[in-house]
Amino acid sequence: MPYTCYPRDAAYPRDASRSPVQTVRMRVGTVMWPIEDWPAMGERWAQAEQLGFETAWVYDHLAWRGHSPWEEAFTSMAAAAALTSTIRLGTLVTTPNFRTPIPTAAAIRSLDRISGGRITIGIGAGGDDHTSDGDVLGREFTPRERANRFAEWTRAVDRLLRESPVTIDGEHWQTREVTVSPGQVQQPRTPLWLAGNGPRGIRLTAEVGDGWIANPHGDDPKGFVAQRLEMLREACEKNGRDYDSMPKLFMSGFTDEPWTESADAFEDLAGSYAEIGITDIAIHWPRAGTRWEVSQQVFEAIAQRATDL
Repeated sequence: MPYTCYPRDAAYPRDASRSPVQTVRMRVGTVMWPIEDWPAMGERWAQAEQLGFETAWVYDHLAWRGHSPWEEAFTSMAAAAALTSTIRLGTLVTTPNFRTPIPTAAAIRSLDRISGGRITIGIGAGGDDHTSDGDVLGREFTPRERANRFAEWTRAVDRLLRESPVTIDGEHWQTREVTVSPGQVQQPRTPLWLAGNGPRGIRLTAEVGDGWIANPHGDDPKGFVAQRLEMLREACEKNGRDYDSMPKLFMSGFTDEPWTESADAFEDLAGSYAEIGITDIAIHWPRAGTRWEVSQQVFEAIAQRATDL
């Protein structure tokens, strides 16, 4: 299932010499569970690369779905970068819930350099309850406040990674002549993929994002994604962006679709979503006793099948 990718400013490069126009395959990655002790967790990251996954992602949380503490995402990716050489690493997703723009941008720059340009940062508005870090700052945000913080935070990180020095006088965050961006491997900066499934998030993606993350809900996930993709296409046209060049990641594991039932079921679903414009798929590493439980044999068969997509 090939598609042609025209990266915005080399938004998804393997290296700085990547051609601005090339045909690539459907990319398949896995979502890691940063809950094991090291070095066992490090072995998991290395195994993801050995299995042939093109990307490995980690949720950027303090706690998630009743599991606390949760290994810190950015330091985990730094360790993973030292243990791997080809797999692309990223967050699903980093949020303003407990991170501020300046140290976040600085950490992204360091990760880009440590990994040799193998980092993608997924960004979202974040959860709204304690199990997803939604109230760790001591207050709860309304949906509008959460969307406002998401937009301001994303624009601030974007500027900090593109410009120097940067002065920002925002409602929630301020900076004064801060220099972070020089020396990044990926130019003009590490790619930022946005998990904005509502109208404002989609418009923000078209404005400053390098990729879009689909997290569907409801009884018709494919219809939901198709509708949002059409909204993204329209928003890209209004912002002078090339919709076709933008990576679109589907987060599997949260719908009733049988993504990990078998390698055949995975391939059928991946093909179905590729037809509506999805370019990247993420499946979860097997986790016993949860909705993401799957036999290692099936999981590895999916990984093998993914290399042929």
